[in-house]
Amino acid sequence: MADTDIDIARRAEMRPIAEIGAKLDIPAEALLHYGPHKAKIDTSAIEGLAERPEGKLILVTAISPTPAGEGKTTTTVGLGDGLNHIGKRAAICIREPSLGPCFGMKGGAAGGGYAQVVPMEDINLHFTGDFHAIGVAHNLLSAMIDNHIYWGNALGIDSRRVTWRRVMDMNDRALRQITNSLGGVTNGFPREDGFDITVASEIMAIFCLAEGLDDLTRRIGEIIIGYTRDRTPVRASQLKAHDAMAVLLKDALRPNLVQTLENNPAFIHGGPFANIAHGCNSVSATRTALKLADYVVTEAGFGADLGAEKFFDIKCRKAGLNPNAVVIVATVRALKMHGGKAKDALGEPDADAVKRGAANLLRHVENIGKYGVPAIVAVNKFTADTAEEIAAIRDALAPTGVEMVEADHWAQGGPGCAELARKVVALTEQESRFAPLYDDALPLFKKIETIAGEIYRASEVTADAKVRNQLKAWEDEGFGSLPVCMAKTQYSFSTDPSLRGAPEGHVVNIREVRLSAGAGFVVAIAGDIMTMPGLPRTPAAEGIRLDGEGQIQGLF
Repeated sequence: MADTDIDIARRAEMRPIAEIGAKLDIPAEALLHYGPHKAKIDTSAIEGLAERPEGKLILVTAISPTPAGEGKTTTTVGLGDGLNHIGKRAAICIREPSLGPCFGMKGGAAGGGYAQVVPMEDINLHFTGDFHAIGVAHNLLSAMIDNHIYWGNALGIDSRRVTWRRVMDMNDRALRQITNSLGGVTNGFPREDGFDITVASEIMAIFCLAEGLDDLTRRIGEIIIGYTRDRTPVRASQLKAHDAMAVLLKDALRPNLVQTLENNPAFIHGGPFANIAHGCNSVSATRTALKLADYVVTEAGFGADLGAEKFFDIKCRKAGLNPNAVVIVATVRALKMHGGKAKDALGEPDADAVKRGAANLLRHVENIGKYGVPAIVAVNKFTADTAEEIAAIRDALAPTGVEMVEADHWAQGGPGCAELARKVVALTEQESRFAPLYDDALPLFKKIETIAGEIYRASEVTADAKVRNQLKAWEDEGFGSLPVCMAKTQYSFSTDPSLRGAPEGHVVNIREVRLSAGAGFVVAIAGDIMTMPGLPRTPAAEGIRLDGEGQIQGLF
């Protein structure tokens, strides 16, 4: 029986975290230890890096995900190891996993095979407690809203117009819509409420976009929690909640440092989903890595239509980052699925299915080109891949001028990614003419139409009058310059998750919009996407257990 990811991770010969920090010249006294192999970096050490030149920023993204797997995080880790293997000073920056997918369907987010970050079990579970802090800070504001209404409501909050929901870091469809404060006078005034998963919280977005504690506190204070009867917005600062919330996040805001299986530095910090949030790790971790390493490999969640678009149009726009190269990850198996091949037949050689499915890859390649950043395609290698199938991908890419490299990091670690690493280094020497897809001055609905048309290839965006009027009201209130964060299924360019390949001419319906004034973007919810997922019929939790020696089994 082949080794599982957890088997491989458990055999890892981890080095003390101070040794990992020393590779990037982080002084031992700047590391706040969470055991021997995890640490947070003291913020004062980060502030002293302001004058250092920044390294090259490399984004790893992917084709539209399928059940066959693409291996974006695995490739991110493998490329970081590959760069170190060829003698470069490199670090990776990825997101912290959410417990929802870990116990649901997707599994963890620590890579796979011989391209993993460790300690894998800690990272996939409670790690350093960042998600706990984010959830508690978010729910402190929720509690203070209802408490304020209970004790006389001096701000005149209209309980029918409270927009701030509660959060928890678990998939639980039963909590999507609830009624709170039931049970009589002593429990407050009943109102409709609901839960989102923690990764969709505006606090998570603020946490990932904030550049220091002062910026974090200011952004939290700008959160609009609801409206008065005359529709005047009410902010978290008016409830005097923002300072206490920042206190809860003080330690969490420090970037986490761990290591890969090959003992190379990895920053894992923040964890917004890319289908319902902006899908990138924290700006503080990315900036810190860029000051310490010559090459920084980061990822953005799901396919390039979601993660990469938000990385460019939200994270890079807001933080002033200038990416130097993009790696688009694909697998032969996933391209077969996009070409119409059934999941249970993916082991059969089928170059024609790969050719058909390559339309999805080509669409992502074309989209990345619109941002002006040099790109390369990495084919995450499987043993069943045939020469004819690989040739089909290369032939499909030939007219684009974008190079393709096979990468075998899953089986071989850094050495299996050495060729990709060399190609990426060369790519970063080319000129990057990065520019966001749309201008700040564009009206909000036009920004939505631009993303839907240019990236999704939709023929039309529909929304009822309530949505359009809300967007116009926000423009009148001074929020028109904000970027848009699209919440949409990750499985398709369209809003229909079953529509694989490269559909065009479809309609994108915006059913709801939410203002994240503190984070600095407007969320547009398209189709049937949920901000609180549910567990599948057979959740991964059913197979996770402790064995007789107290070790975790079934985590992946």
